[in-house]
Amino acid sequence: MISKKIVDALNEQINWEFWSGYLYLSMANYFEEEGRKGMANWFRVQFKEEFDHAQIFINYLNARGGKVVLSPINAVPQGWESPLAAFAATLAHEQEVTRRIHDLYALAEEERDFATRQKLNWFVAEQVEEEETVKDIIDNLTLVGTDGTGIYQIDSKLGARTYVPAAPLAEK
Repeated sequence: MISKKIVDALNEQINWEFWSGYLYLSMANYFEEEGRKGMANWFRVQFKEEFDHAQIFINYLNARGGKVVLSPINAVPQGWESPLAAFAATLAHEQEVTRRIHDLYALAEEERDFATRQKLNWFVAEQVEEEETVKDIIDNLTLVGTDGTGIYQIDSKLGARTYVPAAPLAEK
């Protein structure tokens, strides 16, 4: 049986994942308006991934008999000073997601909910990958500065990213 504390915490995380998706969709739109189609693509893929993450939690709650409660999504920022500023905000956001996942993991241990802890293992590994990817982009943006050619090359590389459904969704 899944505890009310776990159900409430997972519902909060579902809302956070949807908010994250909205944030990344906002960033995609920002970059589209700025003519950075590759960066817009990268953030559109992030948007889809965040909605996948919410769906994984929804599926999990449904499988465990927990009630899914969808809450309103708060407003998200609409603009950034530069590509570097947007990706710095992305890293800070992903670090907050990591903190939240770790808090959920700690709660699952406290509640002796080993099934939830096991489900969260995938998210722990996913967050390591998310932070590393964004740090690499920030390193590249820092390296090229405002050089038009460098920004163009990074934009082109990010445009090649494709969406792949999250592994836990492919298992269903």
